[in-house]
Amino acid sequence: MTFSGETPGDRRRRREGAGGQQVDPAVAARMAQVTEEILARSPENVIEPTLDRVAQVMDLLGHPQRNFPMIHITGTNGKTTTTRMVERLLRELGLKTGRFTSPHLHDVRERISIAGEPVSAERFLAAYDDVMPFVHMVDETSVAEGGPRITYFELLVIVAYAVFSDAPVDVAVVEVGLGGAWDATNVADGSVAVVAPVAIDHTRLLGDNLIDIATEKSGIIKSDAIAVLGVQENEVMQLLLERCDDVGAVAQVEGLAYGVLEREIAVGGQLISLRGLAGDYTDIFLPLFGEHQVHNAAMALAAVEAFVGGGEQPLDADVVREGFAGVTSPGRMEVVRRSPTVIVDAAHNPAGIAAMSEAIRESFTFHRLVGVVAILQEKDASSMLELLEPLLDHIVVSRSTSPRSIPPQRLGEMAVELFGEDRVTVVENLPDALDLAAGLADEGGMTGAVLATGSITTVADVRMLLRADGQGDLPS
Repeated sequence: MTFSGETPGDRRRRREGAGGQQVDPAVAARMAQVTEEILARSPENVIEPTLDRVAQVMDLLGHPQRNFPMIHITGTNGKTTTTRMVERLLRELGLKTGRFTSPHLHDVRERISIAGEPVSAERFLAAYDDVMPFVHMVDETSVAEGGPRITYFELLVIVAYAVFSDAPVDVAVVEVGLGGAWDATNVADGSVAVVAPVAIDHTRLLGDNLIDIATEKSGIIKSDAIAVLGVQENEVMQLLLERCDDVGAVAQVEGLAYGVLEREIAVGGQLISLRGLAGDYTDIFLPLFGEHQVHNAAMALAAVEAFVGGGEQPLDADVVREGFAGVTSPGRMEVVRRSPTVIVDAAHNPAGIAAMSEAIRESFTFHRLVGVVAILQEKDASSMLELLEPLLDHIVVSRSTSPRSIPPQRLGEMAVELFGEDRVTVVENLPDALDLAAGLADEGGMTGAVLATGSITTVADVRMLLRADGQGDLPS
């Protein structure tokens, strides 16, 4: 079985931008040029522990980040989906929303959305042109002082805040890129701060223990804000509550102030009931899989209640139901192909793999599950493979298009130690790995499926190969 080959629809999508909208060739060419200029800067996995450069640009621009209220979201796993849920509920309430998420799957404009749609190329370029004179000024000063230029991620944050200010939006829902206190998004102050569960990840940048990581993430909780705190380890929760006390923020803790009342598996997702800050909401259909997504939904609901009524006024139940029913989160437990079924999930650390594995077990029944796995070098690959071993009947190890992808032979050696030689195949390129996995899934006439996971780049590559990259609202 093969997944390769271009169709007329593929050629159409190449002429279109994020969101499937026709793009003028000249605009598309300029967008490609600007994307290369942005990519030429330090990558987003390289951060500088300072907000000075971004703050200087914001000063020169007249503080666009102060022209809209913001809900700020951090955590280790679940940030992107929670951000999308919050934005979708706010939009259902009639508010004009801005949404910033990262990283993107296929197009950089996916990161910056207005009213649920990726920002148009024209609007992105207009904001880019507006901010670049000031970016260059700060670049020159920083380099003269022996520092770096503004990074890839910092520049995208600057463009996003300029877009949101110019739109203008009624509210921006902003996902932290990495950490919190020193993340470029933190030049803005959220009136609501959401902290999804904190786990070990990005140890080179954030620290190798929960306290260090949580300390960094707690930096988005600001004075007089409402802090919506997801389920945490005890030591993390204590630290977050202390941060709230220190800055005068109101803490709303899952399991005490809000939470999950009921959940049951349904076709295409789950049927759930939630307790919000101001009321209970029942019979909600959530078109996503996994218990972790229900907890994301609870955080999102509490965040919206906190924003629109200070957590004291219940939302219209039908609005809540409609909002959640319209939630999408591409790349997260997403079925992108049938016959055989191909599922992609962007789990890229042990906590993410554990949540994904549990969701697969409870939501799907396959006689055979074959993994296509590519992991980045800075990740805890051994722990991720160990968690995948009980889930997968066979693992096809490969590499994604990221230059940081672990070489397949090395990842394969790690997999053999856990799976045994008979259950591991190493394939150097991802298209061939996907084709092989599809054949293995259907081996012996079984009802099989393919699970592609290990990094966001892996998911993006598989979605592209299976032509799942042009389906309207593309997220990060």
